[in-house]
Parts: sequence; structure tokens; C-alpha cells
Amino acid sequence: MINLILCGGAGTRLWPISRTLLPKQFVKFFGEHSLFQRIVLVNSDFCSEQHIVSNAEQYFLAKEQLQQIGANKTSFILEPVGRNTAPAIALACLGLPEDETVLVSPSDHLIKDAESYSKAIKHASELANSGNLVTFGLKPTGPETGYGYIEADGEKAKRFIEKPDLETAKKYIESGNFYWNSGIFCFKAGVFLSELNEFAPEMLLACKEARKKSEMENSLVRIHHEDMAEIPADSIDYAVMEKSKKVSVVPCSIGWSDLGSFESLYKELPHDIDGNTEDRLHIAIDSKDNLVMGSNRQIATIDLENMMVVDTEDALLVAPLASSQKVKKLVENLKGKYPDLLHTPQTVIRPWGTYTVLDEGFHFKIKCISVNPGARISLQKHIHRSEHWVVVSGMATATIGTQTVFVRPNESTYIPSGTNHRLQNEGKLPLTIVEIQVGEYTGEDDIIRMDDDYERHK
Repeated sequence: MINLILCGGAGTRLWPISRTLLPKQFVKFFGEHSLFQRIVLVNSDFCSEQHIVSNAEQYFLAKEQLQQIGANKTSFILEPVGRNTAPAIALACLGLPEDETVLVSPSDHLIKDAESYSKAIKHASELANSGNLVTFGLKPTGPETGYGYIEADGEKAKRFIEKPDLETAKKYIESGNFYWNSGIFCFKAGVFLSELNEFAPEMLLACKEARKKSEMENSLVRIHHEDMAEIPADSIDYAVMEKSKKVSVVPCSIGWSDLGSFESLYKELPHDIDGNTEDRLHIAIDSKDNLVMGSNRQIATIDLENMMVVDTEDALLVAPLASSQKVKKLVENLKGKYPDLLHTPQTVIRPWGTYTVLDEGFHFKIKCISVNPGARISLQKHIHRSEHWVVVSGMATATIGTQTVFVRPNESTYIPSGTNHRLQNEGKLPLTIVEIQVGEYTGEDDIIRMDDDYERHK
């Protein structure tokens, strides 16, 4: 069995913790492993290989987290732009034998009951081997309005239903034959592609073209932007599952949550005796049943109940826990006013290391940059800013125009705007520098790359 992990989501309902460059699947909410790592580990017990469909920007982050858990039997399909789940699954299945069984997993869900999950996987595999498209139907624990539902007749799916209102959800629970739609699927690759050809032939044709024109190297498939943009966007539910007559349901209780809101996250995190989420920097006076998540600052609450306080280095969110679904509306407002707050966390992981924005203001920005041993940034230039590099620790090899200079701790160098430059760490310890940017514009899109070890575009 091949595990196909869908890894391109942005997780905006958990802003400001989840950002485009660090979405919720890569955040370590529950100890040492992220949601993505947990899914990889739990599915490695059933699957011989794992194929990951990822946004191109998240590739190196996913790759680093795979290395952390020693997951070596993995390959990637990189999407330059998202087109929803149906094309992502089709692009992966087109690279597999038709009789290969595929387990499709979202990368940002929590599964706590490994034993029940194992039984569900086994049963789903048996149904898939009989030519069925299998969906995992989660037995509801309450009338949730944030999930889609599946109506079933035994193990036969009758219909898929969008998120209902509360009264309708209560009726579904009372009936006993409705399940939450988990977004987890199992089927033969050829069966899925055959059904996609019947119900969305234009999508399949575009996926075949994109796959045929893609760049392939070792365990990596890169889809070209123009080819991806030609693929009609749709979910697997709309494109196939709601129309096919081959859909079976495996009812299960696997300790599942999609962590789609801070309210659902609150239910899964450990609490103190007053019902507040545990946070070493939180001091509570007569406060109870609160979600409190901080970064490096002390948080104090007085007479606070049923609230969420989410504090990051560059944004603070305060709201009633019951209003956590409105974070999506907040994100829509932020898109036009402060897009960087949605895109970039304070500390950004790059394939060569990390950078943290320490301060920024009118015509300046200050970063702390850490370059891994043996790594280097791209050969690049900036049109609108100059840069000053001050080495804090390690030895920097700096290429500036046609010159190469070595910069030691407490030494500095200057890069004028428009000058080709590159920072390299040839040592065995991390290189740390402070970068001071000065110019009329200091955005991350003012980077023109001439050469890049990681084949990133501008």
C-alpha cells in the first residue's frame, strides 16, 4: 500500500500560529512531533512508501521534518499553485501502477487511537481491493457544524453533505447513519483514475499533460506553473465521490480531530486544574477554561473565562473560544491590509537555515540569520535595498560582486543595492549573522536569484 499525504494546506483558521510558510501541519502542538510527522509515523506501519503532494514553498520544510524522524522511503510531487485535492491525488496516481492500493491522508489531522485506526485501515484495504472507493466515516461525538457529513446505508455511501446548521446536525446524530467526513480515502489507483475520467475527463486530461511535461529527478516531480494552472480546480468529494456509485464507507472511531479551529485545538491540549491550557509563561488569577498559547512573553490573565489568548512575536489574538470559527473572517480582512502577517512567521525556515526578523520600520529591517554548516544562500541581488552583515559566531564566506571575503565574529561587510552577493558557511558549526537592511523597500520579493542550490525561483 502507498500512502499519499496531502500537504499543501495553509491552516489559516489557526492564525497567528499557522502561516503560509509554517502552516499548522508543521507546528509541534503535541510534543516533539508535528501533525505531519505524526501522520507519517502512524501510516508507516501500513504503507511501504509515502508520496507527498506539497506546495513548492513548503518542500524543504517537509523534507527537514522527514529527516528528523528518519523517514527515508518518501517522494514528492511539488505543486506551484494549489488546485484542490482531486488534481493532487490524480497527479500522484498517474505515477503508480493501476492495481496499487493508495491510502490518502491529510497531513494536518490528529489521530490518537492507533489500534482502532489499524483495524479501519485493514477493512478499507479489503474494500478497496474489491474495486471500491473507500472513505473513512467518523462516528460523531456530537452535533458539530464545522464538519461535512456522509449518509450511509450500511457500508454504502448514499450522499455527501456540506457543513449543516446546528438543528440539522442534531437530526443527523439522532438518525445514527450519518458520519463525519474525515477526508481520508483508500482505493486502487486505477479505479480512482477511471472514475475521474468518467466524471471529470477534462481534469484528468490536464493532469496527464502536466505530469507528462513535469521535471522528474530521483524522488521528486516538479509540475510547471503554466501546466498546473490549466488543471480545473475541484475537491475529490465534488469531482468524484459525490457522483460515483462505487463509494463505500468504513465507520470508525479513531480519536480523530481535524484541528480546524482553536476551539478544537483547546479540546486536545492538556489542561491545568482550572481548565486552562498548560503554558509555562501563563499566570492565571481567577481564570478558567481558557486557551492560552504564548511565545516568549509572560502572559497574565485575571477573571478570564472561556477565552483564547494566542500570542506570537508579531501578532496577538484575543477572542471568546466560541468565536474561533470567525478567525477565517479575520484572515480575509488581513489579506488586503497586512498580507505579510498571513504569509511569514517571525522565524522563517529556509533550506539553508533560518532567519528571524528582530525589528523593522520605515526604510529598514534587522534580521538574525543562521546558516547551517556546509550550506549557502542563493547568489542574489536586491534592487531597492543595501545590506550590512555583522558576524556573531562562525566564519562567513561572503561573495560580493567579483570578490570573496572572509568575515569573522565581530567583523562586518557591506553589500550595495544591485550587487550580486552570496553568504556561505564553510565551517562545521552554524554561522550566525545580524543583517541590517536599509532602503526604500525591504520586502522578501525584492530578491533576484542568479544561482540557487535548491532550484528555487525568484
